[in-house]
Amino acid sequence: MERWHLPSIDVSGKREPRVLFSRPECRAVLLDLQEGEEMGDHRVHERAIVEIVSGRLEVTVAGDSFECDSGTLLTFDPGETRRVRALTPARIVLLLAPWPGDGHFRAGETPDSERMPANATASPLG
Repeated sequence: MERWHLPSIDVSGKREPRVLFSRPECRAVLLDLQEGEEMGDHRVHERAIVEIVSGRLEVTVAGDSFECDSGTLLTFDPGETRRVRALTPARIVLLLAPWPGDGHFRAGETPDSERMPANATASPLG
């Protein structure tokens, strides 16, 4: 078993998410957004599961917007476009499954589901 205490992990910022773990079945990423920060229209090749750990977000999918508080769990299909804006400072956990999804890597790149970024990880509790 591995475990993390999400509120205790240093703030990472939108441009420096923290990868908690990465396996073929799933990758977990911790991401912090400051009030007003936005992740414009984007999509991923994997199924995306988002849990709002703290804060409040506005999530827009297919032209419909929803305000979501901490404790909310969201799921997105592979390729589903969404926009996320922080209404307050927010921390989210993003699960991508399976990792990597079909088409995630460019032709010629070697997919390595367990590769961890050297400077963007958060170790589990001891």
